[in-house]
Amino acid sequence: MALPTSMKAFDVAVVGEVYIDHVFSGLESWPRPGEEVLSRGYVREPGGGTVNTACGLARLGRCVHLFGLVGAIDLPWFTARLGSFGVSTQNLRAHPAGTGVTASASMADDRGFFTYKGANTDLGQLLTDEDVIADLCAARHVHFALPLERTIAQRLLPRLERAGCTTSLDVGFSPEWLSNPVNRDTCLEVDYFLPNQKECGLLLDGGHDDAYAAFVREEGFGHGVLKLGPEGALGIDREHLWRVKPPRVNVRDTTGAGDAFDAGFIDALLDGRDLNTCLERACICGALCATEAGALAGLPDIHQLGSFHEQTYRR
Repeated sequence: MALPTSMKAFDVAVVGEVYIDHVFSGLESWPRPGEEVLSRGYVREPGGGTVNTACGLARLGRCVHLFGLVGAIDLPWFTARLGSFGVSTQNLRAHPAGTGVTASASMADDRGFFTYKGANTDLGQLLTDEDVIADLCAARHVHFALPLERTIAQRLLPRLERAGCTTSLDVGFSPEWLSNPVNRDTCLEVDYFLPNQKECGLLLDGGHDDAYAAFVREEGFGHGVLKLGPEGALGIDREHLWRVKPPRVNVRDTTGAGDAFDAGFIDALLDGRDLNTCLERACICGALCATEAGALAGLPDIHQLGSFHEQTYRR
């Protein structure tokens, strides 16, 4: 049973990979080898699912602590930029390998990435630090934005459960992790596993919506979530299946939309909402994120979220 809110130090711990994002948007096509394609927009921001989800939750008024590794030279910039969203960076640590870097190339309907992992390769060591674990246990909810190593999950998830934390996991596009059957137990052991369709295909060797619903029920998940991009999201429990459409928006850049979805979903969970409402809030956050270049500029605040929810899902 989760501890009462008054006994927890803060709302959400978001832990995982942190990057400097270089986002090129408004591309008309992908370049072939030897070709150059001009971008209509460019943004440099702190990025990665950890940053994007943490900022999304902070914009919605949640008390959020970010856990990750960056290069020492970049730490003041991250602290200032994330602090402008209200995200605590007291658990963002300097690492000699330097900050990870991602270049994102985005068209209206898809995007691609080039990534250098940098300090993120040592996140496993961070998650075995007893001081870090104690701080994670002080959160109401812990969101993992990384391919969580099985051995770490086996040690860490039971401790978080005993501390009264709920948990969620978004591993991102991690083919090796998703195709390894041993990690299915981790998907089952977190409270909410949050894949998209491409990741689902890797997890189930090509299966998508119906196959994922069957997988969730056969494996004994309490509930399942599948992000469907412009089609919204799928929610599954033992008796029901929901399909939630997103609001209509003018899409500029889809970078970080799935991470914003996670933020909206977790925000609704913290309010004790049912799965369908969690999906609705998540779809709004993902859609609004895509209306601006980069992952952070389009993140909604609580008033925008409420307004769009009323307009889109009024019953």
